[in-house]
Amino acid sequence: MPSRYQIKPYCADSFYHLYNRGVEKHSIFNDDQDYGVFLSYVKTYLEPKDEKGLSTILLDPLSSSKEKYRAQKLLRLNNFFGEISLPSYCLLPNHFHFLVFQKSADAIDRFMNSLFTRFTMYMNKKNKRVGPLFQSVYKAVLVDSDEQLLYTSRYIHRNPIGIHRSGRRYIRMLATYPYSSYPDYLGIRKTPWVESETILSFFSTKTKNSYQSFVEDPEETEREIQLIGKKLPEPLEEF
Repeated sequence: MPSRYQIKPYCADSFYHLYNRGVEKHSIFNDDQDYGVFLSYVKTYLEPKDEKGLSTILLDPLSSSKEKYRAQKLLRLNNFFGEISLPSYCLLPNHFHFLVFQKSADAIDRFMNSLFTRFTMYMNKKNKRVGPLFQSVYKAVLVDSDEQLLYTSRYIHRNPIGIHRSGRRYIRMLATYPYSSYPDYLGIRKTPWVESETILSFFSTKTKNSYQSFVEDPEETEREIQLIGKKLPEPLEEF
């Protein structure tokens, strides 16, 4: 169903599955620093901007020129707190997945354009390259039911292992994969800008009916494919 993955008109107060990969299938992230910088940009866009604190730094005669430059830069930066929430994400070397909720119809477009532009500038400067980093326009799929919402989150969190690597050893590794929101769902980590409550509210805290059981149960995979409409990409060799 290729038409399912074309960009659709955006709707306010809606969830979307966003994803893209590197241009010509090249890597987007080459090392831990690249992943960390990308996630730091997401953080600055999604956490509330401390305008009062930043303005204080600018007006303080004791602030260094470096501190004032950074404060001025952060004040000018776009911010999407209250417009965009991010329940689930996963970053892999040559592609990424976001599950995003937007309040206004143009929030996703502004958020993704800001993120892509900023990260591409960082990578081009770091690697002395020019041109686009990502393949064409990112894809966006409207999530139009609670069931699709849950299975999209499952799909995103299982992405590092691939659908044919569902053995117990690889499933356990999901909890330790560092560039995913899955550890936030398991209580291993608490990232302020990951909004996991919406998804977790559908599940019991008991093991049998927990979100972890839902994600790691291979019997849920067939239904996931029916709803998401495609198989997982090739798995990572190790992480």
